[in-house]
Amino acid sequence: MPSPDGTHPMPAGCVGSYAAGFVPPLLAPDRPTPALVAGPNGKAAVKRFNVYRNNVTVSLIEALAATFTATARITGEAFFRAMARFHVRETPPTSPLLFEYGRDFPDFIARYEHAQSMPWLPDVARIERAWLDAYHAGDAAGLPPAALSLIAPERLGDVLFEAHPATRLVRSDYPAVTIFAANRRSGPVGRIETSAPESALITRPDLEVVVRHLAPGADLLLSRLLTGVPLAVAATEAGRLCPTLDLSAAIATALDAGAFTAIHHGG
Repeated sequence: MPSPDGTHPMPAGCVGSYAAGFVPPLLAPDRPTPALVAGPNGKAAVKRFNVYRNNVTVSLIEALAATFTATARITGEAFFRAMARFHVRETPPTSPLLFEYGRDFPDFIARYEHAQSMPWLPDVARIERAWLDAYHAGDAAGLPPAALSLIAPERLGDVLFEAHPATRLVRSDYPAVTIFAANRRSGPVGRIETSAPESALITRPDLEVVVRHLAPGADLLLSRLLTGVPLAVAATEAGRLCPTLDLSAAIATALDAGAFTAIHHGG
């Protein structure tokens, strides 16, 4: 098997030890070129390794930029790439699938010193990450909106909802859904007039991922239903925290969005 620089063949049994010495310095520019990396005739391959190291970093930054397009538009390209570079060095990929990379990026943004003036930015990034996860989630038929009408009223409180594989919920203390929507579409971004908290329901009822802004209290209800809590319990808890909750409208929104695939009778 050839080495990553294409210069020396390696026995199969040496691949693991080679990788252990080769991979860690890739995302640490202050670390020297591994001694096991050599060019033709055993010469040092510092320049070759630095080129390879730079290409790996750039590829991961590009992967983040492709996922977090609204975040990048908000911050500007230079700011985003600098922030992404710090994240890449702190958090190397753990999966061979490039779309899996960046799950920790929203939490990194929340800690990133230079993003503290944009406290809503991590939640915008969380919506973007949820959008990608919904896109790659498994397929399943959504629960028909009329399904609840087939259940006897006295049994509705015991109903349990089975979440669609693509369903995601992001709750925010900021107008993250409005900011996300304004920066995901083309064209100029106007002034965001609202400062109210917003929560997003992300689903993929068909082939297209849809992000919906939930009414107050609907996020509280759905967050409990998505964990398998019976309808009556979820409604009571959500209603206590948000007295203005419109239970019927919240359920209708979730069913219309394709958030669930089935209902089961508890008790």
